[in-house]
Amino acid sequence: MSNTPSTHSTVAPASDSAPPRGEREILLDAERLDVYRVALEFQSRAAGLALRADAVVRDQLRRASLSIVLNIAEGAGQRSRPQKRHLYAIARGSAMESAAILDVLRSLGVASPGSIRPWPEGRRGHP
Repeated sequence: MSNTPSTHSTVAPASDSAPPRGEREILLDAERLDVYRVALEFQSRAAGLALRADAVVRDQLRRASLSIVLNIAEGAGQRSRPQKRHLYAIARGSAMESAAILDVLRSLGVASPGSIRPWPEGRRGHP
């Protein structure tokens, strides 16, 4: 296979190791944002908590927590300020929905306040 423009790959191969010295890792726009990394961490923890809930609450928490991550990513990729603002507002709404679901889980005794904290104490809001 030659490296002509029609056959040259534009997708970097997946790698578990750091890029070689002198090369920079290519990040998506969202991956540069602290809020995106925190949203990913929250989504992972929310998915674990969702396993303790009934099917309806489990589905709602999974959808809401995933929506946060996806809308931040989509918004970060937009060039239009109004579109960014719209997608970030949707992500914020999903975060508020997720928080309400966590309150429900806590009131039902399914989760304790410590189990729903998305980041270690002392790191609150600051990765």
